[in-house]
This record gives sequence, structure tokens and C-alpha cells, in this order.
Amino acid sequence: MTSREPSYAPETVLVDAARPDRSQGAAVNPPIVLSSTFIGSGDIGDAKYAYGRFGTPSWEPFEEALAELEHAKLPGLVYGSGLAAIASVLSLIPRGGTLLMPRHSYQGSLQAAEELAERCEFALVTVDIDDTDSVIAALDEVRSTPAAARSKAADAPDLAAASAGSADDSTTASAMLWIESPTNPMLEVADVPGLLSAARERGILGVVDNTFATPLLQTPLDHGADIVVHSVTKYLAGHSDVVLGAAVTSDENLHARLLADRAIRGAIAGPFEVWLALRGLRTLSVRMDRAQSNAAEIAARLNAHPDVAEVRYPGLADDPGHARAAEQMNGFGAIVAFCVDDAQKATAIAEAVDLWTPATSLGGVESLIERRRRHASEPESVPEGLLRLSVGIEHVDDLWNDLKAAIEG
Repeated sequence: MTSREPSYAPETVLVDAARPDRSQGAAVNPPIVLSSTFIGSGDIGDAKYAYGRFGTPSWEPFEEALAELEHAKLPGLVYGSGLAAIASVLSLIPRGGTLLMPRHSYQGSLQAAEELAERCEFALVTVDIDDTDSVIAALDEVRSTPAAARSKAADAPDLAAASAGSADDSTTASAMLWIESPTNPMLEVADVPGLLSAARERGILGVVDNTFATPLLQTPLDHGADIVVHSVTKYLAGHSDVVLGAAVTSDENLHARLLADRAIRGAIAGPFEVWLALRGLRTLSVRMDRAQSNAAEIAARLNAHPDVAEVRYPGLADDPGHARAAEQMNGFGAIVAFCVDDAQKATAIAEAVDLWTPATSLGGVESLIERRRRHASEPESVPEGLLRLSVGIEHVDDLWNDLKAAIEG
């Protein structure tokens, strides 16, 4: 099984990709190989399989299917968690380099970036990723600031470091632009093609966290991203039963560095979990279709409810990110955020629902609700009364009736 240029629509790729070769009596699904070690006596560097930490045939079908979906020229890399994938990509930033990251990002990404910036002495600069002009200004400062001015301090654009790379030499770039779009949990929409182009022109590595959108709604490698990361735990696996992450790239040098980092640090996945993720991936299209349809209806009803102060969903015509999302995405996703008066009211809603599940995470078949500021690490700019909804595939009227009753108390 090898990665290939997509010849089918994504919905078909999901079902068809990474199947075993056809022969009489062969299995339709790839097998799980439960072995930690593999036979061999020659140079270990020449062996396709030697030890389970370096590689195993159990990972390959999922890695190849994800690469095909993301239009990558190389197989993906599966990790033991989304944060393991994130940490591996962040490890590419050298000492004295700079990371530009949305101030509203997955709080795990922000925490990992803050810890690594301090320990590895690179600058962390947070930006409003939906404000294209200000992000490009920060990119310009990264490119123009002398190397001597590099600092490990965060949240200070004047401390940005110079990029040592060029548009065609991504592996030597000393700066990285991290894009989340839509952002978690504020659902801001970045100009993904424009920002990636600007980063590439300045020799800055472009990374996109594509967890919310999935490859069905956007394929950032097509717009010049150097690396795409996923929390496979969420939509790709889709059943709230595995913890996995992944990274994909078409750059051979970046792929080799990430592969080595995964092996050396041991951020690997179990064979059974990856098999479950591939099984979940097969139904991503039908799950996303239903969840996205439900999310659009829930967002519209929330938008009309007098007790709701604000609704964030790119599919709403009056949402700040609507026009941009409509132009560059194939849909608006299944995450909705809405605000009520305060934390007490938001918590009461999350506790009053019967059908919705009050829990963290997202992207499963079941609908989840969470007040995000219950996490101490969530940015203070996230409203105390904001509730994030991961809309699932239940009947939309049942979801709405349950949520409406909880709102009206």
C-alpha cells in the first residue's frame, strides 16, 4: 500500500484508501500486527521493520489514508496523542527562533508552546489570527529583527526573531507560523492561503492545525502549508474511544526529522488504536455531513434566542468569519460556541442538559457541551460565559429541545 495522488472525491477516498491488495480470498481490511519486534540480521538501517518504536505495518494504512486525504506526497505520521504530534512539530523551532501562534488556540497547544519556549529559549508571539494585516506585520518583524534581539519572552512582537531560512528551504527556517482555523474555542477564521503565502515569502515555516475542519473542509498543503497536524482523537477517529495525533507533510527533510523525533522520544501509537482510527475514518464524510447540518440549525436557533448574548459559528451570515470561510472552505464544520451572561449561568446550562454530554473533547458522534473557562489554562480573553458545543449526529430537534430547556432553566 502506497500513498497516491487522489483520483476520487474525498468521500470515496475515505472508504477506498489503504485497502490491502486484491487477491482471491484476501481480507478487505488491513490486519492488526501485534508485534513489538521483527526478524532481521543485516544492517538495521536497511530494514523496513525492525522494532515497533521505529515503524510497524499496523500504522501504515491509516498514515497512507490520511496522506491521501490531505494531498500529501509522503505518508502521514501517527502519534500517541494530538499533543505528541504538536510537540514533535514544535521541536523543529531552533533555540533563538520564533513561534507565532494564535492567542485563541487549543489550550494544550498554547501550554506546550509556552513550556517549550521557556525551556528551549525561543520567542513565543501570540497574534489575532483572523487579523491578516497584523499577522503579516508580525511576520515582517520576525524577518527583520536582528538575530541578536532573539528572546525567550512571550507575547511581545518586538521580541520576534529573524528567520534564517528562505521560501525554498523550509527545514532551516528559524521561525514558524502556527495557524488554527477555525480557532478553538472562538471559531475565528484565518486567511489560510494568504497567511501561508506570506510566511513562505519570508522563509517562515507554515503549520496548520486542521483538527476542526478536517481534510473534508480544507486541505492546507494545497495552499502552501509545510506541515498539517491533527488530533486524531477528534473527528478523524470520531467515536471518543482513542487518543491519537498525526502530522503530514510533503517535504522529505521535514518528514525525516519528524519521523526521527517520534522514534527517539517514543511518542508512538498502539496498533489497535490506529486500527480503530482507520475504521472511524471510513465514516468521516457521513458523520461530518450530519453533524454539520445539525450545527448549522442549532447555531441559527441559538442566534434567535433572547437569552443568548452571542453565537460564534462561521456558517451564520452575520458571523465575522463567514465570508472568509465560505470562500476557502468546503463547509463550516460542526463546532458552535455561544455566550450567556456569566460563568454561573453557563455552568448551570451544562449541568441541566440530559441529551448533551457535559465533557471536554469534541468530534465524536455524541454531542458535547463545555464551559471552556473551567480550564485554568484557557486564555482570559475567552468569555467566562462561553459554552463550546461539539454537535453530534443525533436528531436535531432532540438536541435543540434539550439545550433550549437548559438555557431557559
